[in-house]
Parts: sequence; C-alpha cells; structure tokens
Amino acid sequence: MLNNLTMRYLPDYLIWMIYIAVFIFGLIIGSFLNVVIYRVPRNQSIINPPSHCPHCNTKLKWYDMIPLLSYIILKGKCRYCETKISFQYPLVEFLMGITFVIVFQKFGWSFQFVKWIIFAVLLFVTGAIDLIEGVIPDVIVVPGLITGVIFSIFNGKSSFLQSIYGLLFMAVFFLIIILLTRGGMGWGDLTLGIMIGSFLGFKLSLITLVFSFIIGAIAGLILIVLRKKGRKDAIPFGPFLSIAAFVASIYGYRILEIYYFR
Repeated sequence: MLNNLTMRYLPDYLIWMIYIAVFIFGLIIGSFLNVVIYRVPRNQSIINPPSHCPHCNTKLKWYDMIPLLSYIILKGKCRYCETKISFQYPLVEFLMGITFVIVFQKFGWSFQFVKWIIFAVLLFVTGAIDLIEGVIPDVIVVPGLITGVIFSIFNGKSSFLQSIYGLLFMAVFFLIIILLTRGGMGWGDLTLGIMIGSFLGFKLSLITLVFSFIIGAIAGLILIVLRKKGRKDAIPFGPFLSIAAFVASIYGYRILEIYYFR
C-alpha cells in the first residue's frame, strides 16, 4: 500500500509522476461530474444520451472532451456551432483535480483515501448543484448518507457509533433551525447535514457547522458589498456547508488538537 510513509523513500521524480497521475484522474472524474451537475437537477439520465452540445445537440467526440485541454484548444467554444462553453466545465475539472491531490496527500493510496474522496465528490456535486440550481437532490445525499454509515461499520464499533451520533446531531440541529426560522433553511440543508454527520461524526460535524456559518457570513457580506445580493435575498447554504465539511474531513482533527492543546 502506497502511503505517506512509503512515499518518503521514493525519488522526487517518481513522487511528482504519482501526483500528476492523481491530478489527471481527478480531472477525468471532474469531467464526469459536470454531466452529473447538469443532468441530475433536470431528472435526466447521466448515462444516456451520450455527451452532446446543449445548444446544437451534436454528439461530442472523445477529443472534444479531454479535461481542460479541449476547452483551451477550442478557445471555450463548441467545435460545431461555436457557441460559448460555460467556464464552469474547466473550473469543475480543475477543482476536482486539486481535490484529489489534497486527499491523496493526506491519506495516500488507502481505504481512507477511497472513503474521503467519495465524500469529497458527494460534497462537490451537492454544493455545486445547490449553488447553480438552488436545490439539494435527495438522489445524491440519501445514498451518500447510507455510504457514510457503511464506511463507519468497516472502521469498527466506535466509528459506527460516531457516525450515528454525527447524523443525529446534524438532524436535530437543522430541524431546530428550520422550525425557528420558518423556511430560513430548507429541508435539503437538513439532508445534506445528515449525510455529512454520517461521515464525520459528532466532533467534526460541530467544526463543520462553525466553519460553514463563518464562511457563509463572509461570503454574504462580500455579495452585499458588491451589490450582488440584498440583505433579504436568499443565499444557498449548501456550498458553504460542503466547503466546511471538506475542510473538516482533511484538517478537522488537527484543528481539534490545536484547540485542546493551545
């Protein structure tokens, strides 16, 4: 198993090759996630029909879909109708490549890498759909919740109990917020919170909530200053929750160590 300990004994050029391979794999997954982000809110199959231009409906060839490179070579336009391609596509690919590198750097090739990269993908897709479409699809978060519990079972009784504590804590917290604010938060935030709790457990879920409200407050203030949003305008909370949960999954225990031993 290739982990951070064994990586120390590899020559530098081989380490760079491994990280580049991980980044490229992340780009490929990101390309697929673009399909998921576009089709799931529209209740479309993510398999059929094959990838095509949404404007001229021309079926795309493999060389039209090379992550990042195709966008650059085509200068951000469809090869067939020359309609401008949304910058979302290369951005999602690039961010997912970076995400894979971050998770790999933390966990190496291991069972934990598989667990946390699946978690990161779930967060990314859910946060992106909420940001773009304003919805959090149950078809993603419910299977994600079940996946989090299953992973905890493989990690032993203590991990399983932490998963249950985490999802119950998030469920109660968001239910209270929804009832008190009378629609200030949606039920989608609750289901996303429960999924996050199933992966992170109680302590890291608490960190996630703190970070998500801090990030949300800063983002909201910036949007108001830039006059992109008004004080009474609704802002999707899913993206902030997803970012905070990812940070907690990678750095959460280190944050707890700093807090307890400061």
